[in-house]
Amino acid sequence: MHSHLIAPHVQAFFADYLCQQRRLSPQTIMSCRDTFRLLLTFLRDQMGVEPSALRIADVDAPMVLRFLNYLEQERGNSVRSRNIRLAAIRSFFRLVAWRDPDSLGIVTRVLAIPVKREDQKLIGYLTRPEMQALLAAPDRSTWVGRRDHAILLTLYNTGARVSEITMLKRDQVCYGDSTFLQLHGKGRKERTIPLWAETVQVLRAWFQELGEYAPNIAFPSVRGKPLSRDGVDYLLKQTVQRAIAACPSLATKTVSPHVVRHTTAMHLLQAGVDIATIALWLGHESIDTTHVYLHADLAMKEKALGKLDPIDGKWSRFHADDPLLAFLALL
Repeated sequence: MHSHLIAPHVQAFFADYLCQQRRLSPQTIMSCRDTFRLLLTFLRDQMGVEPSALRIADVDAPMVLRFLNYLEQERGNSVRSRNIRLAAIRSFFRLVAWRDPDSLGIVTRVLAIPVKREDQKLIGYLTRPEMQALLAAPDRSTWVGRRDHAILLTLYNTGARVSEITMLKRDQVCYGDSTFLQLHGKGRKERTIPLWAETVQVLRAWFQELGEYAPNIAFPSVRGKPLSRDGVDYLLKQTVQRAIAACPSLATKTVSPHVVRHTTAMHLLQAGVDIATIALWLGHESIDTTHVYLHADLAMKEKALGKLDPIDGKWSRFHADDPLLAFLALL
């Protein structure tokens, strides 16, 4: 039957389900698109069948698992990336469940594929001297240097995601008694971030310099187009290389736009800002996401430890007095 082909469901998934019914952000839709490009290409290579001729039965749970293993083992994707791809595939099969009830058995088995647990690593961030060296590194005697300085200062001030910066419009800066930046984040959530006086001054001068060039784009490329995610990552790496002479510790760190976002959060935390405010600042949907910064700050842990008096006396080792407890203690 025609309904068992995967192509009509993929088209409905992107044209109607994601855009109209769920109204997901453009970034999320692009991530799903990339997942299906990889999946359909993988299936074509594995089965010798063109994507438009694939059937739902071809994308069963064992094949999806093979695809996920391919992402990790051959493409070198992290567990986190693997889980993001799986989430997109699961979302698609939920749509298939009500569009094609005959495929419910396949859908159920795909939805049962577990999310793989990933190692929880401490987040990376920059110290204040490292961040200051980074902000001072761009050559502000050039057009590109002034733009790069404005980008880095805005990233640090706001803790914005790189996608929010690349899509930033000049009219999102609202001037007044309290000048703030209006950001459009994940899940179509909007938030406002106050700007330092220095950031306001730099952005005013930069927007005035741009004039009619690249209308309303806050940080255009030299061709007058919005910068890409890779473009911001590249300019940041170039800036880090220039900053190493003034701050050698930067040579030991991997610096990305997201590390600058982490740096903003850590510096707010170290300045005494509460976790709930930081969550609002970063646009986190749940405060649990923000708790990761508490785990990363060793200085705060040492300060807390200093308030705790050590217990006098010797510790005694626990000895199980029951055979079953003894068995469990040996596990």
